Amino acid sequence: MTRFGNHYLYVCGITKTKNMLLHNFIKKYDKDGSIVLLEGKRKVAKDDQPRLEMLGFVLATLTTKMTFRSGNAGGSDQLFCKGVAQVDKSRLEVITPYAGHRKSTNLAHKTYALDDMNLDPDSELIKQSKQHKNTEKLIDNYVLGKKNRNTIKAAYIIRDTVKALGNGDIKPASFGIFYDDLENPMSGGTGHTMNVCKQNNIPVVNQTHWMSWAEEAFWLDM
Repeated sequence: MTRFGNHYLYVCGITKTKNMLLHNFIKKYDKDGSIVLLEGKRKVAKDDQPRLEMLGFVLATLTTKMTFRSGNAGGSDQLFCKGVAQVDKSRLEVITPYAGHRKSTNLAHKTYALDDMNLDPDSELIKQSKQHKNTEKLIDNYVLGKKNRNTIKAAYIIRDTVKALGNGDIKPASFGIFYDDLENPMSGGTGHTMNVCKQNNIPVVNQTHWMSWAEEAFWLDM
């Protein structure tokens, strides 16, 4: 029995959930080497905020092997990570655009900073980061070592691509769980990561799919 706020989650293996979609997800992805993205928009509706934290908590409680990856941003990333960290911080990792990014709020056990990565200009990682023509030059300059207040924008784009594709010792994602802006879906950095996932056959879901996962687990109010 595990406590989350004013609730208790009764856990006896993955069978203790009423939602078969959640059951199937856990059965398929709770394996060694499985990387699940938990991330999304910085702006989160007030009513949705506890649901993001609860999802991170439920997934970390009902699993033992999958690693959770995020981008260390405010909003969705922070809320998902907060839920996971309450259960098992050792399975939480973040990819950051530079060393020290949001260090005071970083809850992850492992942090990979773009500063420390080897970025091959001819790699698929960089090619897929340059999907928008207005970012190509920024990315080229960043990879060549020209780092300033303009090229730092490229670091965020590449970071978003790394979260999906991995790089070097960083494994590619196995599945992506996102909190998106449903009025303007697939936009910005979140949309970029989701698009990269889809282009590389990494399954993704947004809140229209996962929102019920946490709420339909076995809960008992105090």
